[in-house]
Amino acid sequence: MQEHSTWAFVFAIGAAVLIGVAKAGFGGGMGMLVTPLTALAFPARDTLGILLPLLIVGDAFSLYFYWRKWDSRNVLWLLPGALAGIGFGLMLIGKLDDRGLARFIGAVSVGFIGIQWLRDALWAHPERYHPKHWHGALFGLAAGITTTIAHAAGPVVALFLIPQRLSKEFFVGTTVLIFALINWIKMPFFLWQGLCTLDTMWHSLWLAPAVPIGVWIGVWCNRRLTPTWFMRVVYVMVFATGVELLIR
Repeated sequence: MQEHSTWAFVFAIGAAVLIGVAKAGFGGGMGMLVTPLTALAFPARDTLGILLPLLIVGDAFSLYFYWRKWDSRNVLWLLPGALAGIGFGLMLIGKLDDRGLARFIGAVSVGFIGIQWLRDALWAHPERYHPKHWHGALFGLAAGITTTIAHAAGPVVALFLIPQRLSKEFFVGTTVLIFALINWIKMPFFLWQGLCTLDTMWHSLWLAPAVPIGVWIGVWCNRRLTPTWFMRVVYVMVFATGVELLIR
């Protein structure tokens, strides 16, 4: 691992808190900031390995708050495609060096802003979306690829779920369950590929206490605050961090 500055550790701790906040369902695309922020502190491959255990910790706490508040049909529609996407994503990781991964993460971050615009447009659409099975397979495939390479599939899943007009709790609960399953599926492959190592696990361990703090903050914010202006700031940060990773 590279030598870390004080700011690098601040970025890493902030990313761990944001994992918890995002897993609690507050702020929509806030989770998109996690990977590029961590990639400012660690090499891209190490970033993927460090974040996966933290995401699993966040999943566990979030499932506690949203237990059984999910739409099983959507989970079953998305999961098969996600499994195929994970396999494809692992092949891509094997072909990308650290610089290539960092640029991919940056590109996903910048592209995320466009996805958010499309998502907002779909949310405003008056008709409720009734997906077909193959729609779920395609969205699942895209989610599997992006979550494997950049831990950044939240916007893809949201793009599929939001037009269905699920209640807020069932939207968050469905998202939490999907990623809890996906992240546990990814873990043995990340170990096999050498993305999760003793070194990355050690960094995950000291960052882990920040995740439940973030979950608590997210649950509190969900019940009391509107995320509109907060998320506009986050979008600017996601875009700026993505550009930094692309040109650094």
